[in-house]
Amino acid sequence: MSGASLEAQILDVLSQIRDPDLGQDIVALGFVKDLLLKKHLTGTDVSLTLELTTPACPIKDQFERQARQLIEGLAGVRRVEVRLSSRVRGVGGEKSLPGVKNILAVGSGKGGVGKSTVAVNLAYALLASGAKVGLLDADIMGPSLGVMLGLQGMPQVKDSRMQPVMAFGMPVMSFAFFAPVGEAVVYRGPQVGKAVEQFLKEVVWPDLDYLVIDLPPGTGDVPLALFHTVTVSGAVVVSTPQDVALADALKGVAMFQKMKIPVLGLVENMSGFVCPHCGRSTDIFGQGGTEKRALERGVPFLGRVPLDPLVVQRGDSGVPLVVEHPDHVVSKALRKVAEQVAHRVSLANSSAQGVA
Repeated sequence: MSGASLEAQILDVLSQIRDPDLGQDIVALGFVKDLLLKKHLTGTDVSLTLELTTPACPIKDQFERQARQLIEGLAGVRRVEVRLSSRVRGVGGEKSLPGVKNILAVGSGKGGVGKSTVAVNLAYALLASGAKVGLLDADIMGPSLGVMLGLQGMPQVKDSRMQPVMAFGMPVMSFAFFAPVGEAVVYRGPQVGKAVEQFLKEVVWPDLDYLVIDLPPGTGDVPLALFHTVTVSGAVVVSTPQDVALADALKGVAMFQKMKIPVLGLVENMSGFVCPHCGRSTDIFGQGGTEKRALERGVPFLGRVPLDPLVVQRGDSGVPLVVEHPDHVVSKALRKVAEQVAHRVSLANSSAQGVA
C-alpha cells in the first residue's frame, strides 16, 4: 500500500470498518461521501462524510471515532474531519404515502401499559436524533395526544386536505381534534376504517423519514384498516413486565405477524419504579418478563423503560418528557429504544433492497 495514493490508502483503511449487521464494510456500502484532500507544506488535511442509513444509528459515534483514528494513522495526514449525515431508506410500494419513507405502528395487546407515552416519546426521540418525524394518533375511541401535547382546536383545511398541527417541531394529527371533550365516540367497524384512511390520505404530511402511529390497544379494526391502507415498515409492541400484560402483548405480536407487518420488537414499559428521593429502583410489576418472552418468540427486545412520577406529570402537562427533560434516566432509556427501532427499520429496508 506504500505506493498507493493517499486517497486509495484512506479508502483501504476505511474498508476495515464493517457494519456488524449489514455484513459489509462502510466503503462497499457507500457510506463514504465527499472525500476531500487539501495539501499543505506540513501535511494533508482530510475531510469526508459518513452517510448512514439513519441519524439515530446506535453506533454512529463508533463509526466516526474509528474512521478518524484509522486516517490519522496514515503517513502525511495533518488533520482529519469526519462529518456524519444520513439518508433514511423507505419501503416504497403502491401503498406508500407520498413523501413518507417509513410508517411505524406502536401497539399493545391491552390498555394501561403506557403505549401512548412510549409512542409520543419515541417520536420525539427520533426527532431529536435529526430525523424528520410525524405523529398520528389513530386511537379513534380514546385519543390522548391532545392532552399529552397540549393541543386544542381544529386543524386547518387547505384545498380539502387537513394540515397537521405543529407541536414542539413535529407535525401531529389526532382524532382528539374532532372529538368533543367528555363525549364518547361510538363508531362501527367500517366507520373506524374510513376514519383511519382519511387521517392517512387526506392529511398533507410533509416529507418524513418516519411517521409514528399510536394505535388503540387490542387487535381490532384500526390495525386492520392500517394494514389495508398503507405499507407499514414495522411495529413496536409495548408491554409491562407481568404475565397478564405479556399474554395480551403476544397476541399483538401474532396479529402483526399474521398481517405480514415486521415486528421490530417488544418494549418493557414501567420496568421498575425509580424513587425520586433516593434513586433506588423497585420492581413493582416485576422485571425481565418481556425480554424473556421476546427471546422465546424470536422477537427483538428493544429495551426497558422505568416508571417515574415525572413521566406521568409531563404527560398531563402537555410537554413530552424527552423534550423537557432530555437527560432524565427515562428519556435516556427511550432514546435507546428509538435507536434500536431506527436501526431495525434500516436493517429491514437494506435487506429488502439487496444490501446485506
